[in-house]
Amino acid sequence: MTPKALKEAYARGENITELLRQESGSGHNTEEIIETAYDLQSGSYIKALESPDMLKHKTDYGAAIASEIAELTSAGSILEPGVGEGTTLSFVTRALENKPAHIHGFDISWSRIASCRKWLQEQSCEESYMSVASILHTPYLDNSFDVVYTSHTIEPNGGNESGILAELYRITSQYLILLEPGYELADDEAKARMRQLGYCRGLVDHAEKLGMKVVKHELFKHTANPVNPTAITVIAKNPDAPSVAPKLACPRYLTPLADYSDSLYSADSLRAYPKIKDIPCLRCEDGVIASNYDEM
Repeated sequence: MTPKALKEAYARGENITELLRQESGSGHNTEEIIETAYDLQSGSYIKALESPDMLKHKTDYGAAIASEIAELTSAGSILEPGVGEGTTLSFVTRALENKPAHIHGFDISWSRIASCRKWLQEQSCEESYMSVASILHTPYLDNSFDVVYTSHTIEPNGGNESGILAELYRITSQYLILLEPGYELADDEAKARMRQLGYCRGLVDHAEKLGMKVVKHELFKHTANPVNPTAITVIAKNPDAPSVAPKLACPRYLTPLADYSDSLYSADSLRAYPKIKDIPCLRCEDGVIASNYDEM
């Protein structure tokens, strides 16, 4: 289907991930499918907050996540991968009594990050650092954040659970907190729906097979959709690690990135990553070999 046809299908209320899986013959949601589907939704999460019920849910949801973080640590740096339009992040940071010095987020969709940046500015969170990136190849050095938390970010990535967990654990210093569909804790109707949509499953099993220490796994008290119940899974990495500041890295080679006015550049990987309307584009495929960058 052409992009225009997909946009028309979305306007009709059709499920774009299902359409694209059928068209490609893929048994799971690829990153391209996820990027396309979520980009077409850009702005819908912010618009949903016009509903008093959704606003209350988001406020309570964000406050509950903040409470979980505060019980574990006084985080100086946090990251929300798959931050979308920043609605969850804004309510989490608002509810944290000790506001982290470093607040980062990224999403695979440029349009969602553009909406996110505008929303965060309106919520007085303009100091947050937002970029376009892949959850499978994050643009950060090891142990870059005290706390990494997700909010239905791994959800559409069924089949890639282990790779995503390993990557998020790599950039976590103290705790990895997952708010994701609770497949194993759901009823039969919800399980069938999650399988149909290609949602993630078995996060605890995947984490433990990777040698991670799961210290909590239970249904979360705030769920927006009864047939998609949220579970909270807390993974402890090094709770006593000193607070750290995030360090950007080339997502392909994990070498340090320096931020310039129009791009970011790694002198070790010789790759430059562009900015579009001042939004860093930090996926592997966004990188350009630029061996003479420092000489120009």
